[in-house]
Amino acid sequence: MIEVEHLKKYYSVFRREPGLRNSLKALFRRQKTEVRAVDGLSFHIAEGKRVGFLGPNGAGKTTTLKMLSGLLYPSSGKVLVDGHLPHKRETDFLKKIILVMGQKQQLLWDLPPLETLELNRAIYEVQKPVFRKRLEALTELLDIGPQLRTPARQLSLGERMKCELAAGLIHSPKLLFLDEPTIGLDVSMQQTIREFIRSYNEKEGATLILTSHNMDDVEALCPRILVIDKGRLLFDGSVAELVAQVKPEKRIGLRFEDNKLPENLEAYGRVVSTGVGEATLQLNREEVSGVLGQLLARFAIKDLTVENPPLEEVMGELFSKHAFLRHEEGTEST
Repeated sequence: MIEVEHLKKYYSVFRREPGLRNSLKALFRRQKTEVRAVDGLSFHIAEGKRVGFLGPNGAGKTTTLKMLSGLLYPSSGKVLVDGHLPHKRETDFLKKIILVMGQKQQLLWDLPPLETLELNRAIYEVQKPVFRKRLEALTELLDIGPQLRTPARQLSLGERMKCELAAGLIHSPKLLFLDEPTIGLDVSMQQTIREFIRSYNEKEGATLILTSHNMDDVEALCPRILVIDKGRLLFDGSVAELVAQVKPEKRIGLRFEDNKLPENLEAYGRVVSTGVGEATLQLNREEVSGVLGQLLARFAIKDLTVENPPLEEVMGELFSKHAFLRHEEGTEST
């Protein structure tokens, strides 16, 4: 479905130091700097897959999505989406994709979402019988019956996000680019959006690329993740593979019967956190079974869990290591 080879996007940015003198100087001699938003990305995504596209702010995620959807022209490299060159913006290509950005909206602000859906029906040339059938299905899946006839400005953020998805999917696209689809939503609404996205992917066989800083979105929806930083690919694989590669420890959560913490817990592993009658230990994977046996034999334990470190910590560790390597490379080059 998606082929990306050595994709690059560079910008020329004019810079000026603060102050009147520098402002006058900039009138005659402007300093230009090259910004490498995307710097040689390569990856392939098969049809029907759900892939997380992750990275810190400024990593190049949104720039890449805009090139994949044809909104930006690449500086160099190859991009093919279902056999199309996205920047040509061919009608057949545009009918196959949708880009939904959590921080931007396509709904007409003073009109009910149903008006936006009708407009999209006309733009994408969806026949009215087909439109009515899809609208009925989307309304049921997203539970947006009353909201469709309420002006968009009167809807809550979560209600607007559900209507945004309906408007984007009314032409039944084969490829979904979702940029922060759950941003600003409460926990319940986030779960609703995730379940809908998964259901649409499974029923329609649509391909999904998701960017999000909410790691719960990623873990719930994406069997595969691509991690980028400074426009370069750092990792391509599953969340489990990333955890094993970057932070190969386990965390044991313990709750004690008498609600009192035993002494010398640090003898069994690094104490990550403590609370009233509970503690979390971190230790190497190969030590887990032996330490659990010792803990169960020595203490009255009410409950325990064994989990990987949080994905947020794993990502932070990955970016820190990459930043250190970039610094080392820069030091060697100078």
